[in-house]
Amino acid sequence: MTKPVIMWFRQDLRLADHPALTAAAAAGPILPVFILDDQTPGDWRWGGASRWWLHHSLAALSLKLPLLLRRGESVSVMEKLIAECGPQAVYFTRDYAPWSGALERRVKELCDRHGVSCHRHGGFLLHEPESIKTGAGSWFKVYTPFSRACFAAGALRPLKPVPQTTLHSDKLASDKLEDWHLLPQHPNWAKGFEPQWTPGEDGARQRLSHFLQEDLAGYATLRDRPDMTHASRLSPHLHWGEVSPHQVWHATEQRRAAAHGKLDQDSEKFLKEILWREFSYQLLHHVPHLPEKAFKPEYDDFPWTEDSEGLRRWQKGQTGYPIVDAGMRELWHTGIMHNRVRMIVASFLVKHLLLPWQAGERWFWDTLCDADIANNSASWQWVAGSGADAAPYFRVFNPILQGEKFDPEGAYVRKWLPELCDVPNDYVHKPWDMPSPPKAYPGPIVDHGKARARALAALKQIKKENVI
Repeated sequence: MTKPVIMWFRQDLRLADHPALTAAAAAGPILPVFILDDQTPGDWRWGGASRWWLHHSLAALSLKLPLLLRRGESVSVMEKLIAECGPQAVYFTRDYAPWSGALERRVKELCDRHGVSCHRHGGFLLHEPESIKTGAGSWFKVYTPFSRACFAAGALRPLKPVPQTTLHSDKLASDKLEDWHLLPQHPNWAKGFEPQWTPGEDGARQRLSHFLQEDLAGYATLRDRPDMTHASRLSPHLHWGEVSPHQVWHATEQRRAAAHGKLDQDSEKFLKEILWREFSYQLLHHVPHLPEKAFKPEYDDFPWTEDSEGLRRWQKGQTGYPIVDAGMRELWHTGIMHNRVRMIVASFLVKHLLLPWQAGERWFWDTLCDADIANNSASWQWVAGSGADAAPYFRVFNPILQGEKFDPEGAYVRKWLPELCDVPNDYVHKPWDMPSPPKAYPGPIVDHGKARARALAALKQIKKENVI
């Protein structure tokens, strides 16, 4: 009897264009396995919104391929599985979290001890983080030349079809997904997620198709408008591997070709956003402390404040600045936030409230469906000025002007802040200036001008301390 092949699913919850699954299916009857491992270094276990998505994504995949579910430390669970089924091989997709390299080496050592072959495949990124290099042979610390190098790297690999699979016939004990309690109970704070999302490979394919057909046109100029629909909303699907970046890239190029040049600018801008994800993972690979410590060491000495009340009001969308509060309430209600608004709310936390970027990063980690260890840390550090190729710290977003520029009619603000639904356009981003400000909405937690001056003074302090 042919020995089974363990197919270890991770953040690759799909069947199509799946290099590890394709190779595993060709090797023998597969045992599809997912391990919920909460023993993550630094307590980077999945947050609440991620767990909600994971539950539904696993449920969707299980309808296509029956998954064996186990919970526990990954190597220990894998050792038990090897003892139970005596596999010929283990296949999995590479992960890039700071702790994943050591974990994957331990799995390889386990397999070697038991005479089981171990096969790690790519598929989560377009390019492995070691593959895109500068002319001098080093890694990129600046995004623009990195993106150019990616575009110049040539044709991507062809897409892989859904493989023909034979399942391992022995029945092994599996956890029940419901027993993992990934979904919130009392209260069900995720009830607003359900109308927004369709987790799973089919939902990802539908979302990609809709975006390319309906919202790609105009993307280059309208993607910064939270009051409009020109955002792909693919990030959770990419994060959980329900669609591969290769699929997204190929589909975008096909749509671009079919438009005969009309979508060139929009397509290029969208593909550059896919490459920002790649850049973030390259940074994380080379700087594994990125989620916790500043890329630029001098920012580890930044004179942050301790303001628990300010943090609480920011988290709850009660800062008194409408564009900030709308973003934070959108996040809580839907598990996502428009990208332009993410920059605004992050800048407000770090520069207006002078709170450390790690506090915002951790809140996003718990509340975002697309909470991604690389994108999250790289983007927070970009706003904070402490990251690679970051926005300079002295660039302090004015939340009033940002709102007026990117939500000119106030539609986005009114959607998430019903207290302001009757406020005229001239005041919707600064309701405190009205002759009779709305009583249901709080006044500004800080004065913009004073907060900006305080932030710049703090920047001068660390610059003085780091003068050689």
